[in-house]
Amino acid sequence: MLPLIQLLPFLSTAVMLVFTIFVLQRFAVRRRLNFLFWGIGLAMFGFSSFAEAYLSLVWSRWVFYGWYLFGAALNAAWIGHGTLYLLVRKPWVHIVTVVLVLGSIVAAIMMAQAVHNLDVASFSTAHPVSEQYGAHVLAAGETAPSWAKTTSKVVNGQTVTVQRGLLPLGSPVRLTTPFFNTYGLLTLVGGAIYSAFLFWRKRVLPNRVIGNVLIAAGALSIAFASTLTRLGIGQYLYVGELIAAVLMFWGFLAAARPQPEEVAVQERAVAVD
Repeated sequence: MLPLIQLLPFLSTAVMLVFTIFVLQRFAVRRRLNFLFWGIGLAMFGFSSFAEAYLSLVWSRWVFYGWYLFGAALNAAWIGHGTLYLLVRKPWVHIVTVVLVLGSIVAAIMMAQAVHNLDVASFSTAHPVSEQYGAHVLAAGETAPSWAKTTSKVVNGQTVTVQRGLLPLGSPVRLTTPFFNTYGLLTLVGGAIYSAFLFWRKRVLPNRVIGNVLIAAGALSIAFASTLTRLGIGQYLYVGELIAAVLMFWGFLAAARPQPEEVAVQERAVAVD
């Protein structure tokens, strides 16, 4: 039987599947690009959760490829870009879209190159992939977990102890993640907070204030858990993902719920037609 911590990605996957379908249905009806980018980003999030669940059972090189590319690198940026499309109606947003798409393609190519050089012998299904995805140098006085494998390497002329991971030291693809994640955090969290502030200041649509606060809280929870993972504390990532999935879906539903004043406006518009 799987430990509870390794069951969490299955729950996150289920939540994100429903969330993704809900958002893409909105895109199919309204044809607005913010729904498309949200839907793609949420699908990436959902796949990364599924990949975590899968890798807790059996190893797969290409499932790990998807986990790292869609989970560690891209999904926050694509979700955040949807928020940018919602808030900004300027031509330069389309230029940012081109940069995001091209950057994502470059990251996919770099990950495809890295996937052939993985240190597969360092991996174990007994531990979350978030704790094993990348090698890192142990600081002075730091010790590796009892289950982890270590090796000695010469880095900058000094012999250091390295905790082995699937992606070896110096893997170029790891340099891409801060750019995507920083952009995603700024646009998603910043956009949600800005939207909540606007509705709060105007004293209208309180559901959207609450919804945007929940979305921001969800994004911050996964950002915090991801930061801990990069610092070598990966045991909270699955909890952070589940909290993020639930809070963002809850926030989206709250923000999308029609309020009495909106219904009245729609009914008057129909009556005029």
